[in-house]
Amino acid sequence: QVQLVESGGGLVQPGGSLRLSCAASGSIFSINAMGWYRQAPGKQRELVATISRGGSTNYADSVKGRFTISRDNAKNTMYLQMNSLKPEDTAVYYCMADVIVSRGRYYTDDYWGQGTQVTVSS
Repeated sequence: QVQLVESGGGLVQPGGSLRLSCAASGSIFSINAMGWYRQAPGKQRELVATISRGGSTNYADSVKGRFTISRDNAKNTMYLQMNSLKPEDTAVYYCMADVIVSRGRYYTDDYWGQGTQVTVSS
């Protein structure tokens, strides 16, 4: 019913920047909160940042001051601007959206993207 597609990952040197995008499509009435999560090899998936429909944001302590989450509700798209990247930021980054689905009936569910690889290395 709903598909999320991440893009923008890649290889960058420490101190560099990347901008991730997450585009949602499908039977969407509206999207409530959205968020970015990441998972490094052998580690638990962790919250990076969240943003409400109205634009209120929360960040993990490890990325505060370096990452900025934003969204364009008209495009059902979310972004993560990552600056001053560190090797410990290396992970697969996943997009999540809390979606009000309109498909015969209305209901709310969480959807996940397939992930995009971010590698920070010199």
